Amino acid sequence: MASSSNYDGILLGMGNPLLDISAVVDDEFLTKYDIKLNNAILAEEKHLPMYDEMSSKFNVEYIAGGATQNSIKVAQWMLQTPGVTSYMGSIGKDKYGEAMKKDATAAGVNVHYYEDESAPTGTCGVCVVGGERSLIANLSAANCYKVDHLKQPENWALVEKAKFYYIAGFFLTVSPESIQLVSEHAAANNKVFTMNLSAPFICEFFKDVQEKFLPYMDFVFGNETEARTFSKVHGWETEDVEQIAIKISQLPKATGTYKRTTVITQGADPVVVAEDGKVKKYPVIPLPKEKLVDTNGAGDAFVGGFMSQLVKEKSIEECVKAGCYASNVVIQRSGCTYPEKPDFN
Repeated sequence: MASSSNYDGILLGMGNPLLDISAVVDDEFLTKYDIKLNNAILAEEKHLPMYDEMSSKFNVEYIAGGATQNSIKVAQWMLQTPGVTSYMGSIGKDKYGEAMKKDATAAGVNVHYYEDESAPTGTCGVCVVGGERSLIANLSAANCYKVDHLKQPENWALVEKAKFYYIAGFFLTVSPESIQLVSEHAAANNKVFTMNLSAPFICEFFKDVQEKFLPYMDFVFGNETEARTFSKVHGWETEDVEQIAIKISQLPKATGTYKRTTVITQGADPVVVAEDGKVKKYPVIPLPKEKLVDTNGAGDAFVGGFMSQLVKEKSIEECVKAGCYASNVVIQRSGCTYPEKPDFN
């Protein structure tokens, strides 16, 4: 890589930092709490007893998570140069928050958390059955992020320094004002702004705010379920992921600096990339079922790998390759974790 200073803080993420409370559960548990695999939702009243029940009934692991934070950490790991990535979000003043800060800093990410005085650090229940995951997020402090934190000079400096931005769709529910400032800055300065569809509920219930920022998105990431939900919500009447990817890429843009690229992952099926009205498909690295630990963080890791090459201005093919490599590593481990060094070239 060129001198690290060129890349210093080149990628900035904003999102909900959550501590994953992860366990292999059973179908009975899924039914009891009305949980669907391969889904992500916000916790409701009925889910709140779930976290304690998980830790009493099952073998629970606590892993630093949060979709955007996962992606940023993976990009950082792939790049192997401390401080090339930065991250902002809100944590509580508690042991979980401290653990998260320690974890992200050890990973080499420059974290500027807002620390909320009253709410505890957010958690995410990760229920795994047969390697498939379902996420139930209790945002707590993560929900308390305020645009005032972003506007503080030492934090806005991270926005100024970055040339690429990644924000998971989950942050749309927390601070649209912050997303607006960052997306407008990116557009005005010819920088690259990227987001993720993130979950069916975002496409359904946060459609208006998602649509507000779509014109700013140079890259849209998502998986096949989210893409189909997006299509349904927009009345497109197609389940064809390739068609949906093309349609998303052709939605209006705020500026003409970059064409929009849509990148849709489909689990073990090929990655669909749409740009210029055309689709390319890239196979993922095959993994025997017995090597799958859990899919938690697979999509996040894909984005992290992808972004690690995008910031180096590599081809889309290289970006996808890196994304597939990173997600292949992560699904063979619990949560969004990885070995000390990547083995990618």
